[in-house]
Amino acid sequence: MLERLTTAWGALDLGRYPEDERDNLRAWDAADEYLLRHLAERDISPRGEVVVLGDRWGALATALAAGPEGPPPVSVTDSFLAHRAAQANLARNGLAPDAVSFRTPGDRLPDKADILLVRVPKSLAALEHGLHALRPALHAGTVVVGTGMVKEIHTSTLRLFEQIIGPTRTSLAERKARLILTTPTRSLDPARSLDPAPSLAPGPGPSLDPARSLDPASPLDPARSLDPASPLDPARSLDPAPPLDPVPLLDPGPSLDPGRFLDPGRFLDPGRSLDPGRSLDPGSDPWPLTYTLDDDAGPVSGRVVVNHAGVFCADRLDVGTRFLLRHMPVMPEARRIVDLGCGNGVLGLAAALTHPAAEIVCTDESYAAVASARATFAANGVTTGVFQAADGIGDIAPGSCDLVLTNPPFHSHQATTEAAARRMFAGARRALAPGGELWVVANRHLGHHAALRRIFGNCSVAASDRKFTVLRAVRRR
Repeated sequence: MLERLTTAWGALDLGRYPEDERDNLRAWDAADEYLLRHLAERDISPRGEVVVLGDRWGALATALAAGPEGPPPVSVTDSFLAHRAAQANLARNGLAPDAVSFRTPGDRLPDKADILLVRVPKSLAALEHGLHALRPALHAGTVVVGTGMVKEIHTSTLRLFEQIIGPTRTSLAERKARLILTTPTRSLDPARSLDPAPSLAPGPGPSLDPARSLDPASPLDPARSLDPASPLDPARSLDPAPPLDPVPLLDPGPSLDPGRFLDPGRFLDPGRSLDPGRSLDPGSDPWPLTYTLDDDAGPVSGRVVVNHAGVFCADRLDVGTRFLLRHMPVMPEARRIVDLGCGNGVLGLAAALTHPAAEIVCTDESYAAVASARATFAANGVTTGVFQAADGIGDIAPGSCDLVLTNPPFHSHQATTEAAARRMFAGARRALAPGGELWVVANRHLGHHAALRRIFGNCSVAASDRKFTVLRAVRRR
C-alpha cells in the first residue's frame, strides 16, 4: 500500500516491499514522523555523516536523501526486505540509487557518524549489537536520537543506550511515539578499531543491487569521509531535547540477561538520566551466542547452535521448531531440501544429518539469520549447505526441490500479519517438484491450513498437540 509522507524536505510516496494489495500496513508510523519532525524543528541539518540504524521500510533514509545536500546517509539494517523497500522508495520518488549507502550489520560500518538515528527494533539483542558496532564511530558532538512507539521503548531499551553510548533521556510522548535522546560520553575511544568478526555478509543469493558489491571487506568511499577536524555548525545547539514528559512511568520491558544490565526494576523519568553523573562501562558485545541443544531435540540433540543478535529465539530452541524436529519427515530420495525462513538453521541442520546425500538450502530475509545458519552448519562439521538472504524462497529454480521445511513468522515488527507466510507458501509451491512436500509448523490458532489448501489444493495434519500443529501439503502437478 502506497501512502504519502509529508516531511520538512518534501512529500514522499512510500511503500513496503514487496507490495501486496491485501496488506494495509504503511511504510512508516508516528515514530518515524516524530523523528523527522524533531530534526527539522531543532534545526539538526543532516549535512554531515548521517547513519540510520534499523530503518524498517526506508522511510527515514528516503526522507534524509531528499533533504539538504551532503554525503549520502548510511542505512544499516538486518532486513533484506527493508533494503529492497528503501531502494524501491528511492526510485518512486525520483532519487538516485546511490542517494543512500546501504550496509548490513556485517558490512564495514562508517568510521565516523555526526548524526546517529536509531529506529528501536523489536529485539533487544539487535539493539545491543547495533549500538556496540556503531559506538566507535561516535564522537562527543554526535547527535544521537532514537525513536519508537511507546510500547516498544522499555527501561531495558533506555538502559542499553545509557550503558553503551551515554546519558539518556526520553521526550514527551506524541501520538504514542517517543524519542530517545542520548549524549555520547567523552570517554569514547576514537582509535578503537572495528571488529570485523563475526561476519553477517549475506553469502550466496540475490544481490540488493547487482551493480554494487555488499562485500563487508570493501572499503568505504574515502571521498565521502568527513574531515574529522571539521566541527559541526557551532551556531547550532547539540542538545536535541524537546519538552520533557512529566509522566514518569515506562514499561521495564524484557531483558536478555538481567544480570548484564543495571537494576531491571527501575523506572525512568523522561528527561532524567538512568544514573546522572555515573560513568558506565559499555562492556563488550556478547554476540554471537552459542549453546548446545538438549537431548529432546530430535536429530539435532546434542548439537551446537550459533545465534547472531536479533535472530528469533536466540537463547533457546523455539518450542514450535522443537515440535517439528520430533516429527521430521524422512525422504531418502530427496535431492534438495529447503529450510525456509531458516533462523539459526536448526531445521536445515536436522535435514542435513538425516539426508546426507541432499543439498540443503537455508534462506531468510535476515542477514543475521543467514550468518547464524552458516555458523551453525560449520560448528557441526556440515559443509554442504547453501545460504541465501532473500524474500522467501529467493531465486531457487522452479520445480527443483523435493522438501521444504518452515516455521513461518506471523509478525512484521509489531504488526500481526500472515502476508509473509502466504508468500512463503506460494514460493514453496513454485520451487517444489511434482510430488514434493511442504511441512509447516505453526500455532494452531493461525489457520494456515486454509491458505495451504488454496495454494496447493490439499493439506493434511502430520502431528498436533494443544498448541502446535504440523501441516503437510503436496504439490500434485
